[in-house]
Amino acid sequence: MTNMPFTPLDHTNPIPLYYQISAQLQEAIDRGVYAPGDSIPSELEISDYLNVSRPTVRQAIQQLAVKGIVVRRRGIGTVVAPVRIHRPASLSSLYEALEATGRRPSTQTTRLEILPATEDVARFLEIEVGANVIIIERLRSAEGTILALMENYIPLNVLPEIPTVAQLNTQGLYALMRAGGIRFHSASQEIGARTIAPREAKLLQTSRSDTVLTMDRVARDVDRRSVEFGRHVYLASHYSFDITLAIE
Repeated sequence: MTNMPFTPLDHTNPIPLYYQISAQLQEAIDRGVYAPGDSIPSELEISDYLNVSRPTVRQAIQQLAVKGIVVRRRGIGTVVAPVRIHRPASLSSLYEALEATGRRPSTQTTRLEILPATEDVARFLEIEVGANVIIIERLRSAEGTILALMENYIPLNVLPEIPTVAQLNTQGLYALMRAGGIRFHSASQEIGARTIAPREAKLLQTSRSDTVLTMDRVARDVDRRSVEFGRHVYLASHYSFDITLAIE
């Protein structure tokens, strides 16, 4: 049986049994009994060990899942969630944000081609429909865990050279654009959340019931040109955006 970090439950205590179980599991995770990525005991194991019903255990585990402490994985069970990446909402790339927090980013470029801009992309980049754009799709990971699927669109006339797959796999896109002469000035972005799409779940190697954070961002240079449009998807269990607001 999986290591059980539980003490007997107090059935006379007004605190619900599911809450007592949840608190003990969280305390065990905080102490390092279960590290990020480790499986916790199954509902059946816990219910047998503590002599409580499986719905009670399920409610306890769900409480941890809502807090983002554990993640349910199809075919694996429930595992301790990885440490979340807290990224400030600033004009930086995910690659740079990972490096700044001491994480080891890695990239797999899944698409690199030049195609005419669709109406949607042309609107964001403020270019003519059908104008050529560089389309880049990448998977970004840290310590072997896939975190995000990123699509980026750059007008073909913005950069002197098209980045290579080797460059995209080893450097951040904004660093490559700066090296190509782009001087960023500002960006506008919209952050949302939704259920993951089937293709995204396959690429991100996660459950089709997972929630993702979405970010659409348009970056502009010092001449106020729209030089890049990004459409990114982040696993909500791994990622959050930090925003600081000034109060006047």
